[in-house]
Amino acid sequence: MPMPMSTAEFAKRTVIVIALALVPVLVWHLFDVILIILGAVLVALLLRIVAEPLCNWLRLPSSIALIVAGLLIAAVIAGIFYLFGSQFGAQLQDVIARAKEAEKSIRQTLQTTGLGKVFLSGGLAGHVSIAEIAKTVLTVSAAFIGAVIVMIFSGIYLAFQPSLYREGLKGMFPPRLRAAGSEMVDSIGTALRRWLLGQLIQMVIIGVLSGIAVWLIGLPNPLALGLIAGLAEFVPYLGPIIAAIPAALEAITVGLGAFIWTMLAYVLIHQAEGHLFTPLIQRRMVYIPPAAMLFIIVAIDALFGPVALIFAAPIAVVLYAGVNKLYEINLREPPPYFVLGEKELPPPDAEAAPVLSPKDESWR
Repeated sequence: MPMPMSTAEFAKRTVIVIALALVPVLVWHLFDVILIILGAVLVALLLRIVAEPLCNWLRLPSSIALIVAGLLIAAVIAGIFYLFGSQFGAQLQDVIARAKEAEKSIRQTLQTTGLGKVFLSGGLAGHVSIAEIAKTVLTVSAAFIGAVIVMIFSGIYLAFQPSLYREGLKGMFPPRLRAAGSEMVDSIGTALRRWLLGQLIQMVIIGVLSGIAVWLIGLPNPLALGLIAGLAEFVPYLGPIIAAIPAALEAITVGLGAFIWTMLAYVLIHQAEGHLFTPLIQRRMVYIPPAAMLFIIVAIDALFGPVALIFAAPIAVVLYAGVNKLYEINLREPPPYFVLGEKELPPPDAEAAPVLSPKDESWR
């Protein structure tokens, strides 16, 4: 016959249940903060990725390598803006102008058909305006600028002292779960680093191929269209569709032949991406099942809106790597490792178990 639960044990379990129930509420209200933290982690990982070859090849100290890496990244961005900034700006404005012209032409064409009038009168197309979308994208609020600044400087601090923040994060786990929590933090960090490196390679490939394709087709503004394609690649699955829209609208203003060739080029590029580039990159970096990625994208869009989709991929990496590691630990550790209750704690020597780290710890 089981012993009755004490009042203290009942109160403890009640507090734990309430705390777990409040987690989704906190995530909902603090999601903007979570995105800033995730962005800071990505900035830190980017700095570490660039600094790692400097440490390995030039034998520079870690702090010096990080400073050089930051200067290199800033120099590349400044160089791009200096060499192509005015050209990019003019081309982006031309893309928006041509898209507005194509939008107007499409609306006039729809007005001439019965089905088109139904489509327009239904409000489905009436609320979709290229001008409004462009205005929303190009209007940067002070809050957004402040969030980006916080993200960048927080990422710099994380990059220079990763062990300080990593150990602090591990210390948030209770003692009996600290070894497992440490292993999970390391696994998520490694997965994020590998994903970011693969994503950067993929963005460059798609941006260059798209720019060359539209240049060969004869569309104006190939630099801007290539830049849009490369940046949109950061958003999984939806990014290529978003990138194809301005190219298609611009091609319409050139002619039917240009439109057909543009659509064919984008389809071929992304077929090559799906069947060649992505498998080769993911084989060496990190793999997430497509269905899991799509479910996470749909959930993030439904809960937090389309802006949060920018970070859908890293959020998917964090969730997938964390759940996988949790499942692996739960299978490996003798039960009841994750069961609450003082009488079911593991033996004392289990608390001092060595931390199991992934093979690739270079993200530190």
